[in-house]
Amino acid sequence: MTAIPPGTAETGPGVQRLEHVMGMPVGIDVREADVQAGDLDSAFGWLRFVDALFSTYRGDSEISRLNRGELSLADAHPDVREVLDRCQRLCEDTGGYFDATAPAAAGRGRGVDPSGLVKGWSIDRMARILEAAGAGNYCVYAGGDILVRGRPGPGQAWRIGIQHPHLRHHVAAVLEVTDLAVATSGAYARGDHVVDPHTGRPPQGVLSVTVAGPDLAEADAYATAAFAMGEEGPFWTSQLAGYAAMTIVGDDTVLTTRGFDRYRVS
Repeated sequence: MTAIPPGTAETGPGVQRLEHVMGMPVGIDVREADVQAGDLDSAFGWLRFVDALFSTYRGDSEISRLNRGELSLADAHPDVREVLDRCQRLCEDTGGYFDATAPAAAGRGRGVDPSGLVKGWSIDRMARILEAAGAGNYCVYAGGDILVRGRPGPGQAWRIGIQHPHLRHHVAAVLEVTDLAVATSGAYARGDHVVDPHTGRPPQGVLSVTVAGPDLAEADAYATAAFAMGEEGPFWTSQLAGYAAMTIVGDDTVLTTRGFDRYRVS
């Protein structure tokens, strides 16, 4: 939600497109000259399918139907079962801080809201569509989370800015990366939409958490969980295997895990 799309001096060959889908702006920048606009049609078509399947704002989505008791999990689409299984594993891995349950409709108790995983999961899957079309050097920007592969040009790296949580038009860090997923969780863009599932209250003492690693779905879930942990988050992220993190705490102090600084532009 807070990363700034990568920039280079020139867009160069390839295709670029920005659309509003799944309730957010999604931009694709592919640098291979032989990738066609029709290939992006397939990529955005996939996201529209995901939205129809998972949106909690659409009464006819399978998630809404599950929560109303109109659809059993056994009869749900395989992608729905896959995402909910993964949400459960991430809930266990994060000590319950990544929680995909939500108040269900019509007094049915707790339902499911996998939105915190669906964005990253769908972009990871969309990357396969792009790569099947011949893309090896591309960037996907999805509502502030970013997935990049390859390079924007010979000898170049993608540059990603992480928005400062207090200063809207400033960045807290700039990353130079080639193959990486970057996700940020914080309250300053969308308010207190992340809460500590154990207390039901917004976390204290933390302004934002950025997690970088190979998989956008995991990075997004880990950033959400670490932010929900509040002041305990930096220690937890320091134990993550294969992922690096940057946390900005309440007094604007920046804490990074081992490995994160190798992405930062000094």
